[in-house]
Amino acid sequence: MPEIIFDLAISAEEYLRVYRGEVRSVLATSRDGRKVQFPASILQRFVTQSGIHGSFAVLVDGENRFQAIRLL
Repeated sequence: MPEIIFDLAISAEEYLRVYRGEVRSVLATSRDGRKVQFPASILQRFVTQSGIHGSFAVLVDGENRFQAIRLL
């Protein structure tokens, strides 16, 4: 499966907008310059007291549908 690698820096306060229902998706730029949009809910397991910070790889199928995400 192809993977898309990108870096995120989302503060805890910014991610609270997901819980409030104000935000449903995240738009990020991959390391190779592609725009990647995905449901914000897939990041929930990576939330810490300071928010979400790190490099991630999203695995997609042949039709670019989300399959999995992992922290690098």
